[in-house]
Amino acid sequence: MIVSMASANFVHSPCFSTKTLRPATSSLNRFIIFSSNYSYRPLVVKAQAKRGIIQKDVLLEEEIATPDDLKFEAPLEIVLYPDPRLRSKNKRVATFDDNLKNLADEMFDVMYKTDGIGLSAPQVGINVQLMVFNPVGERGEGEEIILVNPKVIKYSKKVAPYTEGCLSFPGINADVVRPEIVKVDAQDITGANFTLSLSRLPSRVFQHEFDHLEGILFFDRMSAEVVESIRTELMELEQKYEDRTGLPRPESVETRKRWKAAAGFGKS
Repeated sequence: MIVSMASANFVHSPCFSTKTLRPATSSLNRFIIFSSNYSYRPLVVKAQAKRGIIQKDVLLEEEIATPDDLKFEAPLEIVLYPDPRLRSKNKRVATFDDNLKNLADEMFDVMYKTDGIGLSAPQVGINVQLMVFNPVGERGEGEEIILVNPKVIKYSKKVAPYTEGCLSFPGINADVVRPEIVKVDAQDITGANFTLSLSRLPSRVFQHEFDHLEGILFFDRMSAEVVESIRTELMELEQKYEDRTGLPRPESVETRKRWKAAAGFGKS
């Protein structure tokens, strides 16, 4: 399925019922990160409470975030490509306290204010395994979802293209191929473990944000032809980084010699 960024009208009814949901509060204008003329129907999102530790063999190798790693000052600002924080290793969250809840609240605030439906912690300069999203993209509608330390445990073989945008790549929209369904182990904002299955738009948004937690950017998932179509825009962002920071760009699409798109999980 290929959709266009030209129109931005989602038709959505709330459909999420998991431990990660927070009641939405006030009203704002509609905001989006992925845009389309796609009519978004209610989805079924299943969640099961789980006991024990998720993927113990993986957890033993992960670095735990310290209180300093979780320090932040409001208002948060979006980190733009090619800032190296977007490629940095993101640490596992082990402390579930008011500071973490406040960070998630601030992430929702900046997400709505910057036209997003999903946001990962590294996109605001906090390199920990935390993401928030609301597929409707409007405060007061849909459901606000918080995932801490998410891990993909299963995904469908069936894949589909979809035109994506990214808050860290303002003004750039292009097709990305991803699995249609994904099953996830995660923790909620209180630290409780659970499993959920996502399909359609929530699956797409989760995968985009999960890639950020893995240091993978959405153009890493694009074919060489698609990357070529946005090469000029990527190079403009790289130049703006140099102008803004006075530092050399930490990476460049111009010097990347091999481009092999990878649909699914893991680096391309």
